[in-house]
Amino acid sequence: MKFSGKLKETALRNAFVFAALIFGVTASAQDYYQLKVYNISSTDQETRVDNYLENAYLPALHRAGIDDVGVFKPIESDEATGKKIFLFIPVKNLNQLDKIDITLLKDKTYLSDGKEFINAPWDNPPYQRMESIVLKAFSEMPEYAVPDHSTPASERIYELRSYEGPTETKYRKKVEMFNEGGEVALFQKLEFQPVFFGEVISGSAMPNLMYMTTFSDMESHDEHWDAFRNHPEWKKLSGMEEYKHTVSHSDKWLLHPTDYSDI
Repeated sequence: MKFSGKLKETALRNAFVFAALIFGVTASAQDYYQLKVYNISSTDQETRVDNYLENAYLPALHRAGIDDVGVFKPIESDEATGKKIFLFIPVKNLNQLDKIDITLLKDKTYLSDGKEFINAPWDNPPYQRMESIVLKAFSEMPEYAVPDHSTPASERIYELRSYEGPTETKYRKKVEMFNEGGEVALFQKLEFQPVFFGEVISGSAMPNLMYMTTFSDMESHDEHWDAFRNHPEWKKLSGMEEYKHTVSHSDKWLLHPTDYSDI
């Protein structure tokens, strides 16, 4: 059967929708991200989480088709050092995210390599709590990026920020400021090498957005932020009345990628 014009367009669209329903694909041009935060209380727990992530979890995610997984720890001077480990998992749709645990439970290699962590006794857990945050990529940076730094992982600075809005309306204006307003474009123009910008769609501090920028070392971090703060585009954007009072609270973590991180 042949179609032409609008009939052909409609047929293709309906076929795509049907395939999405059958195969569980979320039709989106933007990535989704899961940010896991392991809260730990000792060097023993840190070692156990590291061993699990490096030798069991990341290899299993790679086998499941997720090529780049980021693992980050607070730098030595950060008050969160030794207390948190951040895990960044990018996926193409929510269905893929939903099926990660199901896939891993069928992975015999993962279950064997991670058994000490997975089957840890109740009175000696490998972490205190684990938080999971789900994000959708900004329209102006719809896919994550892997930065290109030649310095050792122990020198690189990855800065993770969270901006909370006082209301959903003000929060949406802050997202607009990043996208249509040009803040994302300015970060890219000044070569901050961001990993992602995303809206939190499930988390404990909503409404909020999160993003991660990266630098070869602390000196580069400081130089880039000085250039950003003094740039005429930022001064104009930050002075606009419509974008004032859009952030009621912010958090910032300065991080190093681990040696086994893909990002």
